[in-house]
Amino acid sequence: MDLELTGRTALVTGGDSGIGWHTAHLLLAEGARVALTDVDQQRLDEAAARLGAGADRLVAVAADLTRAEDVQRLQREVAGRLGEPDVLVHCAGVTGAQGLFHEIDEDGWRSTLETDFFAAVRVVRAFLDPMRAKGWGRVVLLASEDAVQPYTDELPYCAAKAAVLSLVKGLSKTYGSEGVLVNAVSPAFIATPMTDAMMDKRARENGTSVQEAIDSFLDEDRPFMELKRRGRPEEVASVIAFLVSERASFVNGSNYRVDSGSVATI
Repeated sequence: MDLELTGRTALVTGGDSGIGWHTAHLLLAEGARVALTDVDQQRLDEAAARLGAGADRLVAVAADLTRAEDVQRLQREVAGRLGEPDVLVHCAGVTGAQGLFHEIDEDGWRSTLETDFFAAVRVVRAFLDPMRAKGWGRVVLLASEDAVQPYTDELPYCAAKAAVLSLVKGLSKTYGSEGVLVNAVSPAFIATPMTDAMMDKRARENGTSVQEAIDSFLDEDRPFMELKRRGRPEEVASVIAFLVSERASFVNGSNYRVDSGSVATI
């Protein structure tokens, strides 16, 4: 299927690994130009090198999305090197503060929301107006199964992702009539560096192998994931690529779950 992305420019945050990197890989394959961003320039350059595209189609710009001045610099540099993006895919995020509610202090809540919610607000604010001016744009924000099915040991993350879903719906109602379509994708337990770290920690705590930690996590904590495995980042990237394409021209304000059935409700 031709996604009609040739000539489009996309910004992908959280692009040095995982879902962000695989999304960039797929968008490049579909003919788009891509700007990658993440916090560490060296890791970002290595990620860009693995993508193998030329400087006319791929740039890597490090930025801390919790800092407004970094986001503003990112906007200027991407626009100067590739042009204003038509597509924004926001994958950057962290697990954040973990523990039961009474164990997490206010700083833990603030730092998690700063990265997992306010960063999304900042990047949309920075890149929205050129899409509105062109009358064509696609925005996909990464949410999570946790947004609608919260887990007691990571409530700051869950609350941030629920806020992302609300933001997506509000943006879609505000700007859809201007040609800027906004949607969410909600993965569950994808094989990324974030879940690698979670499983490494679980294995150490339980005195098991990492694979045994994954298997027990699926059985005990994600029983509705019917495929009984972690998802692959490219499986999420495929849904994102569809949503940012011309093929999704009637999709706006939706939340696409890529979760193997993890969310128990319809």
